[in-house]
Amino acid sequence: MNNPAKSVTTVEVDGRALKISNLDKVLYPATGTTKGEVLQYYVSVADQILPQLKDRPVTRIRWPHGVADNHFFEKNLPSGAPDWLPRVEITGHGSRGGATVTYPLVRDVATLVYLVNLGSLELHSPQWRVDGQGGPTNPDRLVIDLDPGPGAGLAECARVALLVREMLTSAGLDSWPCTSGSKGMQMYAGLDGQRGSDEVSAVAKSLAMHLTDKHPDLILWKMTKALRDGKVFLDWSQNVAAKTTITPWSLRGREQPRVACPREWSEIEDSVNGKAELQQVSLAEAIERAQG
Repeated sequence: MNNPAKSVTTVEVDGRALKISNLDKVLYPATGTTKGEVLQYYVSVADQILPQLKDRPVTRIRWPHGVADNHFFEKNLPSGAPDWLPRVEITGHGSRGGATVTYPLVRDVATLVYLVNLGSLELHSPQWRVDGQGGPTNPDRLVIDLDPGPGAGLAECARVALLVREMLTSAGLDSWPCTSGSKGMQMYAGLDGQRGSDEVSAVAKSLAMHLTDKHPDLILWKMTKALRDGKVFLDWSQNVAAKTTITPWSLRGREQPRVACPREWSEIEDSVNGKAELQQVSLAEAIERAQG
């Protein structure tokens, strides 16, 4: 376990004094990527990730001692969080047994830095936001998770992404792809907020079932492990109100510091046409894309 003697530095972010600890701690041993580099990454892509996170209750996956050590999910904001940090209390909406959960709302760089300093490498959020009174609204986006089974990869996901785009376009929805930073991809489509999570989930499920019927050798809508070889599982269920998805521009807690990174459709098309190999995006590449 990487556990050096604790060192603390006070920095000013958005006019807030934040205590940042152990900037030299290695969080990704395979690449030697430190906590300071992770914090710098999130600051570098703040203009991209903050609009994705705004007013969405954020669930974190924390690796306090790096990806080679234990990790845990965290929904509730830590009790020692500063008073200025935005938060929302939600009861029975994605919590077990109707419990009340106090989620952070990431509206500024200071909040982002505070959470990442705690080892929150992954930031997950639902497809809905909260309103001015802190209550859940209808989803403003639809998501389809493209999860390749054994023998399949990003090349197969790219083929499926174009098929999903075609269906979403026929329904009048503009969509955009995002490589997950893990194995596969996500497909997003913006919504007008007129439909609830149950209705959006039903639409996503119908889309996944339809594509499975048309392309049974490539696509699967049920998570049946015995049938997944060489296929892409279309996970429609992340549209359920209680579920979350990795936020675009979030790092992943994998061996390598990869990013859930939005992609251009030309990149997906080039992969399908054999012009370029589609790969997951590294931390350094994501910074270049954000600043390009």
